[in-house]
Amino acid sequence: MKKFTISLLQFDLQWEDPGVNRGRVERMTAGLKGQTDLILLPEMFTTGFTMEPEKHFEEPEGPTTLFLRQLARDRQAAVAGSCIVREEGRYYNRFLFVTPGGEMYHYDKRHLFRMGEEHLHYAPGERQVTVVYRGVRIKLFVCYDLRFPVWIRSRNDADLLLFVANWPASRRRVWKTLLTARALENQTYVAGVNRVGADGREISYAGDSRVISPRGEVMGELPDNGEGVITATLDMEELRAFREKFPVHLDADEFEIKM
Repeated sequence: MKKFTISLLQFDLQWEDPGVNRGRVERMTAGLKGQTDLILLPEMFTTGFTMEPEKHFEEPEGPTTLFLRQLARDRQAAVAGSCIVREEGRYYNRFLFVTPGGEMYHYDKRHLFRMGEEHLHYAPGERQVTVVYRGVRIKLFVCYDLRFPVWIRSRNDADLLLFVANWPASRRRVWKTLLTARALENQTYVAGVNRVGADGREISYAGDSRVISPRGEVMGELPDNGEGVITATLDMEELRAFREKFPVHLDADEFEIKM
């Protein structure tokens, strides 16, 4: 596939109210049918970044999974975002990726945000996930993962890195800087989607959702503190040509991640 289109939804999440948030996503994506390949939603888009998973979890194939399956079919695009899932007695901040054909992939957040006590309530993921969708190799990550380049690093084995987040406004400069760094060092497209508004813990979020090119250029971004949808078209042929002309990955150091 030479062109791949991605749409990012930036909005104010209703605190711990999955029904309202799913309805908001449905309305905001109504005009995207047939217009995009992938719709990206924020981290914990059904609840906000709550530390009460025991009250708000879903089982695998719960209401949000079923909602994403239906939405992907209706919009004829993959839909991806994270929510709280309980499996084998453990809670996960789980990034779900659902295709229009009903295939589902998931990535459990590896790096849990200890400053917000996420590590006390959720279990960490144990594997990286790459989805091949419409010919594009896509890696899935969640929020705090963005700070850990070893975990994220690609050596010509990914075309697009996705980051879904609830990233506070107080650290917005870090968010924007690291998104650009991950695109440059991995020679990949990067899409990062964040929420706006304030959550139930009175933490404010500025959004700053954006799509970055492998050269570090901002291809599309949403206004600070504003709600809306941004769509960007990625050129896979241009990415291939750039890597052939400037093959940084050939000189990357070998390493092994131990789980």
